[in-house]
Amino acid sequence: MITYSAPGRVNLIGEHTDYNGGFALPIALPQRTTVTFTPAEVDILTVRSDRADAAVRIPLDTAPGGVTGWAAYVAGVVWALRGNGFPVPGGTMSISSDVPIGSGLSSSAALECAVLGALASGAQLDRFAQARLGQRAENDYVGAPTGLLDQLSSLFGEVGTALLIDFRDVAVHPVPFDPDACGVALLLFDSGQRHGHVDGEYAARRASCELAAAALGVASLREVQHRGVEVLDAIGDPVDVRRARHVLTENDRVLDFVAALSDSDFVAAGRLLTASHASMRDDFEITTAHLDLIVDAALAAGALGARMTGGGFGGCVIALVPAELTLKVGDAVRAAVIGAGYAEPEVSRVYAAAGAGGA
Repeated sequence: MITYSAPGRVNLIGEHTDYNGGFALPIALPQRTTVTFTPAEVDILTVRSDRADAAVRIPLDTAPGGVTGWAAYVAGVVWALRGNGFPVPGGTMSISSDVPIGSGLSSSAALECAVLGALASGAQLDRFAQARLGQRAENDYVGAPTGLLDQLSSLFGEVGTALLIDFRDVAVHPVPFDPDACGVALLLFDSGQRHGHVDGEYAARRASCELAAAALGVASLREVQHRGVEVLDAIGDPVDVRRARHVLTENDRVLDFVAALSDSDFVAAGRLLTASHASMRDDFEITTAHLDLIVDAALAAGALGARMTGGGFGGCVIALVPAELTLKVGDAVRAAVIGAGYAEPEVSRVYAAAGAGGA
């Protein structure tokens, strides 16, 4: 029997930059998905989840489209491993998780990475290779055109550490992240508004970025980062210009945020979070009125900065808050959200936690 677990993640800053070869700064969360796998000499993987009533039987020779729903992420990992020459045994697998689904906290990547760790425990796979296999499962089996952010965050997470990820070079650099030591709290507001990466809006944003890069004659928008936003005028299509402007300015904000952390300047860091949200709202157009309300209420109550986190169209908001204002900000957001007719948000204080690993 093999037990392996992997965490969800929250992205501090750097949204929709991963598939554009840019930068992001996530942390792994304490919430985890745990997989227990018992191999057997059969050609079926029988999977049970604490979030589903019925077990799902996955043939080891599964192909894209063969399994749908939550189990498609498991089947995708089986398919990706076998497609890359790794033997996958049949058997039984049980899954438990406290990572919220559809909240922008990478429940899918946590599942993929936990399944990868359990099924490939004897393989010589480094974490970068595991991340690429998880991405392949999600892109080519499930059909969600995500980048590498989620898998790298889950695999490389460290306690008290954010991860500066350079997606052009596929490199991960640890950045100390302990806001508590500076009298600041990182609050997470789960709106309850759910999203799905297989929905068309996420794919449309990625396609728009690819069109912008093609119009500029480069492989990715990262290649024009040094030329500034003025270069974007050559794109032509005003929607693609706005999408690309978000990506370029977001990359700058990630690096500025890291510099602010190194100076323990959480006021500057907070301003960057809020600027990121404005860019996602106005240029990338992936926020919602519900999420905007949470951000505005947190700022009005004294948060240093706040932004939507995740792929967009629902999910969560993070806020940097002076520790002494934690309760005030949480109560103010609850009151504003309930007053607007939405369900009460879940509010939690989050920390950088450990990455994937065996029991």
